[in-house]
Amino acid sequence: MATLASDAMQGRRTGTPGFERAADVVATRFHALGLQPAGDAGTFSQRVPLLQATRLAQGARLDVARRDRTIALRFRDHFLTEPGFDAADARVRAPAVFVAQGVSAPDLEHDDFVGLDLHGKIAVVLGGAPAAFDDDRRAFHASREEKLRALAQRGAVGAVFVDTADDEARAPWSAQAANWEQPQLRLRAADGRGIGTFPQLRVVVRVSAAAADLLFDGSGHTAAELAQAAQAGTLKGFALPVTLSLAARSFIAPLDSRNVVARLPGTDPALASQAIVFSAHLDHLGIGAPVAGDAIRNGALDNALGVAIVLETARALRHATPERPLLFVALTAEEQGLLGAQWFVTHPPQPLAADINLDMPMLLVPTRDVVPIGATHSSLQAALEAAAKPLGIAVSPDPFPEEAVFVRSDQFAFVRAGVPALYLDGGVVPGAASAGKKADEHTLPKLAQREFLRRCYHQPCDDASQPIQYQDAARMAALTAALGRRLGDATQPPRWRPGDFFGQLRAVATSSR
Repeated sequence: MATLASDAMQGRRTGTPGFERAADVVATRFHALGLQPAGDAGTFSQRVPLLQATRLAQGARLDVARRDRTIALRFRDHFLTEPGFDAADARVRAPAVFVAQGVSAPDLEHDDFVGLDLHGKIAVVLGGAPAAFDDDRRAFHASREEKLRALAQRGAVGAVFVDTADDEARAPWSAQAANWEQPQLRLRAADGRGIGTFPQLRVVVRVSAAAADLLFDGSGHTAAELAQAAQAGTLKGFALPVTLSLAARSFIAPLDSRNVVARLPGTDPALASQAIVFSAHLDHLGIGAPVAGDAIRNGALDNALGVAIVLETARALRHATPERPLLFVALTAEEQGLLGAQWFVTHPPQPLAADINLDMPMLLVPTRDVVPIGATHSSLQAALEAAAKPLGIAVSPDPFPEEAVFVRSDQFAFVRAGVPALYLDGGVVPGAASAGKKADEHTLPKLAQREFLRRCYHQPCDDASQPIQYQDAARMAALTAALGRRLGDATQPPRWRPGDFFGQLRAVATSSR
């Protein structure tokens, strides 16, 4: 873990020499464990073709035209364009329509697009999803990808995401503006074009909460009023009395990265199409704006520790003889949108039956349990509980269900492909002692986790100097190994629970193409 989180890895940003060094470390470790290469051409590396786009300030434009005047918003101060992957120089001018939160969920009898014509229009949309939705569906429908897909399907030619005060309490505009030059990535198809880029939406921009009223002036509504209506569940869309002119310039270039993949072969050829995957993303954020003089985002918890647990799981299982094959993969480009995982599930070395994902295990004070996020959607919950019981490890529910992290990490790429998955996180039940002192309110895991999320998540202070509980990490690896043995030899592969929302996603996605 310390090696992967060291300054020598430069924050392991996808496409950088630091990431490549980290990938070499993992591949060398897989080889030393005697695992089989499961990447391309007999190697541990699976090539992941990407497009990298970097926004350019010159030429960026957002003008709001009314009958009597035109207001030009200022780049960085008022708005940021999203990097374009389909055209280096893109522009669009069209009437604007406010589409509330841009959510269509027929199964929940909710449709923000009722009565609105988006063909040839620029959609103005708030983030999030209705509070009345359960946590999982709310997170799913709040995702940027789902919103853009819904807008493109309805004929929109551009999109403007509008921040609220609550949005910027979680992600301050100043931080977004400070990192505006950071490139973004998408998967690259064989013809060189981006995958999942929604080219129908010629320009996509984000507007700060401070500038939001410039879009709604003359509509009879304020941005604050609309944000309150969203919270109350009464928000409705309407045509805006403005025409928007959007322009964005981007530098676009191809980029290759890699997943690092190893295999422990199964003993039953009939089960070769039911591989069990242990995954963790290797990438982090690289070098960004300095904080207290430190610019390297080392990503110790996020996710050097997760990769280390997968490596320790592989070490524990290296002499096992499971009936099903076991795959161990360190994924690229998670921070850029689960891209390495998406490529892996669409180009697997063999058919997949389940994924056990490790991402940012927040092991900062001693605990006695683990939290298997998303396990209740499938038979993986029962399998994990059965594996944990002989080890004396308690299994606790998600302590922060409102964060809905099940849709925000690599396991969700597996879920979208129809593969049952869980995300194993650190526990919330305090251990008997911490640093020789009896556990008390100052050593509560949830308190430590909230403090980490507030102070060090995606910041330079997520480094190896934190009080990482390596004994807890070793216990988590022992559990994942025990789960691997159980799943590898089980009579049946993992199954979704009947009627589960996530279990039905693949069919829904297929029918909507």
